[in-house]
Amino acid sequence: MVTAVCKHQSSNSSFLPLIVDYRQKAAAAGRIPTNFLRRELGPTENEILTSRVIDRSIRPLFPEGFYYDTHIMCNMLAVDGINDPDVIAINGASAALSISDIPWNGPVGAIRIGMIDNEFIINPTRRQIQDSILNMIVTATKHNLIVMLEGSANEILEQDLKKAIKLGVKECQNIVNAIANLQKAHGKTKRNIETVEQDNNLINSVKELSETKLREIFSNHAHDKISRDNAINDLRNSVIEALKSDNTDLDVKSAENIFGKITKDLFRTLILDTDVRCDGRSPDGLRDISCQVDLFNPLHGSAVFQRGQTQVMCTVALDSLESALKMDAMSMLISGVKEKNFFLHYEFPPYATNETGHVGRIGRREMGHGALAEKALRSILPKDYPFTIRLTSEVLESNGSSSMATVCGGSLALLDAGIPISSSAAGVAIGLVTKYNETNTDIDKYKILTDILGIEDYLGDMDFKIAGTKRGFTALQADVKIPGVPLKIIMECLYQAIAAKREIIKIMNDVIRTPQTKKKDKMPVIENLEVPIHQRGKFLGIGGMNLKKILLETGVHIFPHDENTYSIFAPNENAMNEAKEMIENILQKDREPTLEFGAIYTAKIVEIREIGVMVTLHSKMVPTLLPNSQLDQRKIHHPSALGLEIGQEIQVKYFGRDPASGQIRISRKVLQEPITLSKTLHRDNAERM
Repeated sequence: MVTAVCKHQSSNSSFLPLIVDYRQKAAAAGRIPTNFLRRELGPTENEILTSRVIDRSIRPLFPEGFYYDTHIMCNMLAVDGINDPDVIAINGASAALSISDIPWNGPVGAIRIGMIDNEFIINPTRRQIQDSILNMIVTATKHNLIVMLEGSANEILEQDLKKAIKLGVKECQNIVNAIANLQKAHGKTKRNIETVEQDNNLINSVKELSETKLREIFSNHAHDKISRDNAINDLRNSVIEALKSDNTDLDVKSAENIFGKITKDLFRTLILDTDVRCDGRSPDGLRDISCQVDLFNPLHGSAVFQRGQTQVMCTVALDSLESALKMDAMSMLISGVKEKNFFLHYEFPPYATNETGHVGRIGRREMGHGALAEKALRSILPKDYPFTIRLTSEVLESNGSSSMATVCGGSLALLDAGIPISSSAAGVAIGLVTKYNETNTDIDKYKILTDILGIEDYLGDMDFKIAGTKRGFTALQADVKIPGVPLKIIMECLYQAIAAKREIIKIMNDVIRTPQTKKKDKMPVIENLEVPIHQRGKFLGIGGMNLKKILLETGVHIFPHDENTYSIFAPNENAMNEAKEMIENILQKDREPTLEFGAIYTAKIVEIREIGVMVTLHSKMVPTLLPNSQLDQRKIHHPSALGLEIGQEIQVKYFGRDPASGQIRISRKVLQEPITLSKTLHRDNAERM
């Protein structure tokens, strides 16, 4: 169920205050939340990521100047566990906005597309997604215009990805037409937006005071991010002060908005007319790239990747499989993923943009960027790696596309940690600047920008993040700010991204090409230990006391691998050796003698029970049961019938250990001579005798 609510009074913000909340109700899957309160609490990671996908699918189609508080609420009421509900939520939001009175230039349609055995599958099921090399959501509007792309892939080829996007856009048109028919039948009349007429005299005054100087700022290629921003801020302040001196009743907010629009238009016009960007690069040019690995010896893997004024530091930590990220119950039911042994955490502290702020709970933006980088790297990792991998990316400085820098730095850090990834992965952000025709219906002119700056993202029309290896693509995410991008432009963006990706990987390979073979001092170690069934009690100790002692003293974690084997995870080689020594002492203490199958031993009775006698074959052995059935060839119900006493020694034969319980199997009756009983066949003859 999707609801759309909008206030009737415009807010004071200069952007659309849109909130999208997607919630997964536990009752939808027939479950009760497992927390203490037994109710839904804060949003999970999956809910936040789905909310972002819905937001990016509908935000570009709100009309310009629409600054009304709008809230889209998506409540999942039922889930079958077969189909992912995120695509349905996008289409539901599109339908809710279409039939409402909220001004919106929709509808949009969304589909998920997969690829199995070179065949495309529209809206694949959860099981099909697990076998698919592509998992992509395509959102499009009428006239085959793309509004949003989000997906991951297993090194899909360029031609296959292009076919998938084209097919996805085509399928979206069916949903768009269906929602359009629903709107015609049941839609409300759209409300009118109150527009404030601009003062032409004020526009001309601001333009006269700022246009020439803005052109100089954007044409000065020596500026970096901070100096350019400072120059623009200083110019804006000087323009406002000059206007105030002439007009004491100046509407400062309107003047600032006009200055911002003039800045945006001039910035875009310079790129479209000169083919030169504000930092002097051509549209397809990359910024200067530098990278370094193995920064700190104690770290399992580390790397710094810098592209222009965007710099990230990535670190890799390896731990046992027990440290894998456990998914919440609802996300597990919907996605089918119970735990993740690879996860990426993206951190964007305030100092990355020379600002102050609070460092607390991770925001939606950070969570989305981390999820995208994780998708880009997941497909290059080995499937059966024996460790849990946590990759952390901390943005040290940001001027555009820090998430794609995380992909590059993360790939370098994985190689530095010695993880056998299939190939290096790199990411790049592709931007777009457009100019519409006079009727504002079609794009008349456009420029595609490779490796965009922060200001090009802010003043541009698209941020298309693309990641992959030399062979193919592993992740993509398109954020569009205009009401749809034609297929032709998207195809050109992919082509331009391939060349950039290839160049970035070449630079990365000059630093490190293959996984690090030199073992670091602090690298973790994992080994398997087989413990016989009869020694498990001694190995574990009472309540696992021995394992807890080993963990506290050495930091080594021991956990069961299968029925007969335990996995030993140690943070380093020294800890492993220390733990092995402790385990050896535990198992060798009062070590039992080795018994020979079929041999005869003297057993001493230590206890008499109703079901048999407890005997020991050796002073260092645990008493074992000799049942009544194995005491004598005759059937007895209690050992006292044979006159057995505690302390008495008897001869028994050893038949090994029970494979299930590990208990010793011995017998006394097999050593006895067979007992012959005379039997009479004819009772009458016996009576005569």
